[in-house]
Amino acid sequence: MSSYMGVHVSDQWLQSQFTQAELRSLKSKFLEMKNQNGQVTVGDMPPLMVKLNASNSMFNEEEIAGILKESLADLSNEIDFEAFLKAYLDLQGLATAKSGASKQSSSFLKATTTTLLHTISESEKASYVAHINSYLGDDPFLKQFLPIDPATNDLFNLAKDGVLLCKLINVAVPGTIDERAINTKRVLNPWERNENHTLCLNSAKAIGCTVVNIGTQDLVEGRPHLLLGLISQIIKIQLLADLSLKKTPQLVELVDANNDVEELMGLAPEKVLLKWMNFHLKKAGYEKPVSNFSSDLKDGKAYAYLLNVLAPEHCSPSTLDSKDPKERAKLVLDHAERMDCKRYLKPEDIVEGSPNLNLAFVAQIFHQRNGLTTDSKKISFAEMMTDDVQTSREERCFRLWINSLGIVTYVNNVFEDVRNGWILLEVLDKVSPGSVNWKQASKPPIKMPFRKVENCNQVIRIGRQMKFSLVNVAGNDFVQGNKKLILAFLWQLMRYNMLQLLKNLRSHSQGKEITDADILKWANNKVKHTGRTSKIVNFKDQSLSSGIFFLELLSAVEPRVVNWNLVTKGESDDEKRLNATYIISVARKLGCSIFLLPEDIMEVNQKMILTLAASIMYWSLQKAVEDGESSPSPSNGTCTATPDASPAPSVNGEDEISSLGGEVANLNIDDAASDTTVSSQLENGEFTAVE
Repeated sequence: MSSYMGVHVSDQWLQSQFTQAELRSLKSKFLEMKNQNGQVTVGDMPPLMVKLNASNSMFNEEEIAGILKESLADLSNEIDFEAFLKAYLDLQGLATAKSGASKQSSSFLKATTTTLLHTISESEKASYVAHINSYLGDDPFLKQFLPIDPATNDLFNLAKDGVLLCKLINVAVPGTIDERAINTKRVLNPWERNENHTLCLNSAKAIGCTVVNIGTQDLVEGRPHLLLGLISQIIKIQLLADLSLKKTPQLVELVDANNDVEELMGLAPEKVLLKWMNFHLKKAGYEKPVSNFSSDLKDGKAYAYLLNVLAPEHCSPSTLDSKDPKERAKLVLDHAERMDCKRYLKPEDIVEGSPNLNLAFVAQIFHQRNGLTTDSKKISFAEMMTDDVQTSREERCFRLWINSLGIVTYVNNVFEDVRNGWILLEVLDKVSPGSVNWKQASKPPIKMPFRKVENCNQVIRIGRQMKFSLVNVAGNDFVQGNKKLILAFLWQLMRYNMLQLLKNLRSHSQGKEITDADILKWANNKVKHTGRTSKIVNFKDQSLSSGIFFLELLSAVEPRVVNWNLVTKGESDDEKRLNATYIISVARKLGCSIFLLPEDIMEVNQKMILTLAASIMYWSLQKAVEDGESSPSPSNGTCTATPDASPAPSVNGEDEISSLGGEVANLNIDDAASDTTVSSQLENGEFTAVE
């Protein structure tokens, strides 16, 4: 790839409101007009703004001229490109306000900042800044930049090097990123900064964030609405972490009968939070059920009842007596503060029904005081319902992988959510486009049980067409929630996806299928060609537990990515864990989208080890294609984009593999397939059972 110079705007905030694609398009239109007239005046802009649909068709030329005259005075005045961009943004903001005037309160409009077609809530921004200041204020590296002032754009500027986001992910789910893999120099070069963002996005996917519409360039540019959207998801995952039976067995009190526990386990954390809130509101005598974190909480009454039942010692009778919702909201927040709940939102946020901030507030109340029973009988029953460690790890891996595909439905619990067959059909359609007959599928909610069976029967039928091992497996097995068979099917589906991506990338392998043996041979050859002697017999080889082989493989595909001073011998369990966590972060830093845990490497989980090797192979082959298009080495100071490459879709959510077809036809088996076709391990049944 040749070096690239984007459109530069001196005003950093203004630059952050647009992508480079948008800036190039707008600059082209601006220069075109300038070439026609010799200069661009305010009077030239109305027809261009209409042509660009800058106001979303809310204003005609005459109205736009009137708006511009108010802000830019004389229509004959010449304007430069930056003034043109500011006028464009102003029109977008006015159009957004006009279109939302009937739906939004004026106070909400005043509390937002327009970013092209998107708005960001200043209240949410201030809340997230307060959260970051609280949890990362003592971080050895970030404390020199914190606290952040919420009134400025410091949050977006600080996020541009990727360190803040990586650290925030580790606050949400401790241990997700090995911080030794984060580039934390005071001044980062473009390559190092891009590595941090790639690590951030792949790690965000690995904790359950949806990042299909966010790319590394969006983070480099510090685009406010995308950054706030990602930060919101990360913080939400942190705040809702305890809302599961595994973390809080006392939640079993929310169900009346034991057979409802599985239903509770299948609920999204937000739904569990609402169920918990309604459980206490019913006890408090509040008759109106709360079904959302917005309109149902605006008057503050539900909060007043909830806090009175959870912390009666801090109760103030005047809270419910107050007639003014804003005053009641203020008293609610005072009550919560006496319970040691951090104050991240204002009374206005409750009154205006901010869903994100209300959800965060309720989650904080739950974390501080959930008010649930400590009945040992109920708790022991809840603990009996949890899966064994291996099953839980595999469920987590497949759940995150499915959510990373960008399908419409979000999976909260694999075993519960796949039982109607719809999600499996969505995944099949993503992995093998056109394979699903949607006319024969029933979309949830599905009341008739036989419709669920029909969906699952189609899943099995497609699986057999894809040559999956499904002996004696029927659709009803999935409807009944047979965990072993569900995991076995999902493994075959994930593995199929990996091998197809590798096959497509390598120009259909001259008609030959990629097998596990090809991946094994490629990995061994890669390490061998660096002069190292490590070699593995198969993906069950116990020597893999030390982590040394994968570190050597990563170093072979990108020599600069492994810092060997941080690598241990991998002899004790502690040393193995250090190496395993480092491997996962380094692979994600390259661009591999992987969902395994350090334990999977330490215990040599054959399936997860294969996904890791295939991810690295995929990244390496795709990089070879890009290098073949004369990409300069990073060592010469030119930045190239780290490809978002992995057996799962890229962080941008676009599968561009098919377009790379013929570019790798001439790769030989060092980066290619073996000379002998080896029958798939899947076909001989090795992977049909969950190990």
